[in-house]
Amino acid sequence: MDNRRKLILAFGAGAFVAPFALLAQQQGKVWRVGFLALRHVNFIESDNYYGPFRQGMHDLGYVEGKNLIIEWRSAEGNIERLPGLAAELANFKVDVIVTVGAPAISAAQKATATIPIVMGGTSDPVGFGFVSSLARPAGNITGLSNMAADVRLKQLEMLLAIVPRVSRVAVLVNPSNTASIRNLERVQAAAEKRGVMILRADAGTPQEIDNAFAWMRQQNAGALIVVLDQFLLQQKSQIAELTAKHRLPAVTSDRAYSESGVLMSYGTNLPDQYRRAATYVDKIFKGAKPGDLPVEQPTKFELFINRKTAKELGLTIPQSLLISADKVIE
Repeated sequence: MDNRRKLILAFGAGAFVAPFALLAQQQGKVWRVGFLALRHVNFIESDNYYGPFRQGMHDLGYVEGKNLIIEWRSAEGNIERLPGLAAELANFKVDVIVTVGAPAISAAQKATATIPIVMGGTSDPVGFGFVSSLARPAGNITGLSNMAADVRLKQLEMLLAIVPRVSRVAVLVNPSNTASIRNLERVQAAAEKRGVMILRADAGTPQEIDNAFAWMRQQNAGALIVVLDQFLLQQKSQIAELTAKHRLPAVTSDRAYSESGVLMSYGTNLPDQYRRAATYVDKIFKGAKPGDLPVEQPTKFELFINRKTAKELGLTIPQSLLISADKVIE
């Protein structure tokens, strides 16, 4: 056998051996995921949001303690803590960082340009500079969009269908969340066309939430939109109590608010988005590059209506909304 033929045979054998060797190496690998959260993490399966991510990883064959380690990091609602936590995860050299919301994604982006980052959801990933385009992200970031800006316009529509004569609508935002502020501009433009004034109420601490509701009352706000924000979500019970106390019909993006007593919620299925984030992690573990994985946009939005709250506020929910609701809480 001549040397040329030996070389060809050796190369051909290597082409078959290498993938199997790589597969065997991956099967024995313990993958490390960094999970960067703004709100409190309960570290248990019953958590409505982080639990589905963990379950999604399990459904794809990953078992914590066996072939998976999840490094949970929570800023406990304090946006200023995110950069330090993101840097900590980057220094740990985790295989992937999973995070949700513009502030946390931005912190992860600044912490590393090489570790893949999976977005569990954000309103405008292109506008915020996280990806070059939805179809071809191009960098180390991919994941899901929650289309929050479009959702907020629909929320305003629904709110005005329930309280058509309202002339002033308050919008509760966390001023540290730049995504919330940007999305607010579109709501203001849509409200002006309907002759409705938007009152921006800022709150970044529990005390500021109390102050914001007192201010809304002084401004004669007739309804409320609560912007999607991880800190505000963490304070959902406080917000629900204050909407009841001040008799404010309110709409939010997350069903957890309606289940806590807020009138209505309309938005993407956030638990499902966390579950979908696991599929991105799996693809990256199997060799896909983040920049080649298109950003996924939600196809389903859910509407929760708390009819008990509506009765307490003396409101009648239009039949068209009740029929289209995913759940009516009695």
